[in-house]
Amino acid sequence: MSKLIFVNLPVGDFEKSIAFYEALGAVKNEQFTDHTAACMVFSETIHAMLLTHDKFRQFTPKAIADATKTSEVLICLSADSREEVDGTIAKAGAAGGQIDPGPKQDYGFMYGRSFEDPDGHIWEVMWMDMAAAKEAMGDMATA
Repeated sequence: MSKLIFVNLPVGDFEKSIAFYEALGAVKNEQFTDHTAACMVFSETIHAMLLTHDKFRQFTPKAIADATKTSEVLICLSADSREEVDGTIAKAGAAGGQIDPGPKQDYGFMYGRSFEDPDGHIWEVMWMDMAAAKEAMGDMATA
């Protein structure tokens, strides 16, 4: 069985956050959703759990970081093409996210961009040509 990942994110405006992730193409799993938590499914193995602050506090004694002011984590999703990277970033911008809070990454064999969700959580979207990446890594090892 493949490993699953559930990224737990504290959100300030629960309904706005659900709408944002739906606009990106994530599907809400009603089985794991209530008025305090929403399971947003990106793929069979990748899920984002959107949690109200009260719900998030049940899992940690630490203060909730204000992701608009401090970096807490960088989350990266893979994409099947450069066009998919740009398309996902466009969807994030249209849904109210901040696009490209960090510099675009273009190494020829690897291309990535990023966006911030309404709470400031940074998501990177990255495409990589695996064959070209292996070649580039081989070239770096022999240099």
